[in-house]
Amino acid sequence: MTAEANRSARGRGVGRLLLRGMVLATAFLALVAFSVVLAKVTLTPSPASEDIVTSNLRPGRSLRQYAEDYTFLAACKQAGGNLLLGVPFGVLLPILVPRRLRMLRMTVLTVLVIAVVELVQGALVAGRAFDIDDVILNTAGALLGYLLLGRRISHRYHALADVPAEDEPARRRAVKAGRAAEAGRTDAGTRPAAGSRSGVKARLPRIGSGGKTAPRTGATADSGARRSASAPIARGRALLDKWRGRRQGPGGTAPGARRRGA
Repeated sequence: MTAEANRSARGRGVGRLLLRGMVLATAFLALVAFSVVLAKVTLTPSPASEDIVTSNLRPGRSLRQYAEDYTFLAACKQAGGNLLLGVPFGVLLPILVPRRLRMLRMTVLTVLVIAVVELVQGALVAGRAFDIDDVILNTAGALLGYLLLGRRISHRYHALADVPAEDEPARRRAVKAGRAAEAGRTDAGTRPAAGSRSGVKARLPRIGSGGKTAPRTGATADSGARRSASAPIARGRALLDKWRGRRQGPGGTAPGARRRGA
């Protein structure tokens, strides 16, 4: 049962990895194709507009010009084209960047890329100029694309790397079993098992070299030390009693008294 579950989980993991690789490759190819289209749209020279195009560093100036000097359709074409040009950034970049702070990363990358494109336009391409309003509109289009599609697509893409919900209980059980096994090995290495030789040695008394039981430690050792200290006193008392008995004689009187009476 466990082997089958492991094989099925391994198969699902390989499938998720392959799907994630396919999505990543598709996003990268789409970003390359979009880069080619962006280069053709923004870096194509326009000699007819060379005399009337000027750089714009004031936000809102070009938008005001669209509203005042252009027709409604022409203004929608200019503003809408810049918005649509930024949408692929909001859809593709969240897949390629890490999950954490992906909206902020996508916005910063979009601003940097569009700013570089605008600088190249103003410096190298005839009939083109740097326009800060184009950077603003492209960034707004990237945010719009992220909110509509990029957030959901990137969330599902990054979720392929996570552990599925049905595999989470099995993973937790495996972690708990590993911890319990490790704790059991630690206890077996530090505590003696029941009935082991070390336990028997701790319970049985030690036998000395003469066949006598060796004194135990603790209270038994203290009592043995007291007996060994009082042994010379006892021997001294026995010798004194023996000497007194010899002086008194058999009848309980001193030897000199018997001789005087005789």
